[in-house]
Amino acid sequence: MQKTTMPTKLIIGLGNPGREYAATRHNIGFRVIARFARATGIHLDRKLAQARTGSGERDGVRLVLARPQTFMNRSGLSVARLADRFGVPPEDIIVIHDDLDLSLGRIRLRCGGGTGGHKGITSIINELDSPDFIRVRIGIGRPVSPDSEVDIVDYVLSDFAPEEDPIVSRAIERASEALGCLLDDGPEAAMNAYNRTLAP
Repeated sequence: MQKTTMPTKLIIGLGNPGREYAATRHNIGFRVIARFARATGIHLDRKLAQARTGSGERDGVRLVLARPQTFMNRSGLSVARLADRFGVPPEDIIVIHDDLDLSLGRIRLRCGGGTGGHKGITSIINELDSPDFIRVRIGIGRPVSPDSEVDIVDYVLSDFAPEEDPIVSRAIERASEALGCLLDDGPEAAMNAYNRTLAP
């Protein structure tokens, strides 16, 4: 465990590594963390605990940003190692991820809760042995008429359609803003500000 006198927040964007997955629906967490990193001047240029990471400071709080490279279904392995290394309890971990049950571009923040069927979140809960981290959920919608689990897998691993791109770009920007609000004003204020806003 790394010792530090500064309080630390661990901010995780979920996705799959590799160019073939970069623009897929499942990788919107990666895209948000990259947007937030640019906004805060943090470079995701360090390999640590099976993740690409970067760190910086915001108002006396150390921020550790990470994109796990374990593939989505094993995200918890990296998150747990990072949490242990930096001594971060679950309540100081923020996870950004896609959500099938929200309409495209909708953002919802939540403290704790279940998995919602998301295998990356399932892995994190299992490895931390706790659901008590903050989630920033970004809606990707569902396929119109899914006939099987295979359809869902194909859907989340598909790219956004060109006509969806403006909505997705705005959602990424707003999710990055929501992270700033979370850090500056706390979860309740961030939820009040962003959970009631409909998708653009």
